[in-house]
Amino acid sequence: MSQYRISPYINFAGRANEALEFYHHVLGGKLNLEAKRLESDGGVIIGVDGHPNYPAKVGENVAVAILGSDRERMSKIFDGLAEGGKVKGKLEKREWGGETGYLEDKFGINWIVSVE
Repeated sequence: MSQYRISPYINFAGRANEALEFYHHVLGGKLNLEAKRLESDGGVIIGVDGHPNYPAKVGENVAVAILGSDRERMSKIFDGLAEGGKVKGKLEKREWGGETGYLEDKFGINWIVSVE
């Protein structure tokens, strides 16, 4: 069975670099500001500056990101999480070359599913 990683995905509303630098100072690890990622002790924090269609609101600005390389499995995970929820962006190719989908599950949790 293929493996995947789960990470917090946080919308910092234009302050992603500042936030990630702060977390890097506190947690240490490897900081990549270009990719907006902090890797520390096996964990990863993914930061973004936001999207105009989804402004950051405290409590709604965090999603669970799940990343894997098996497209079929990631598609099944996306469809399963979407049952009873709301798809905000279909799992499809993006301009950067990978595939990503956005959804809110039936419990109100935001998910980002990506195929690497």
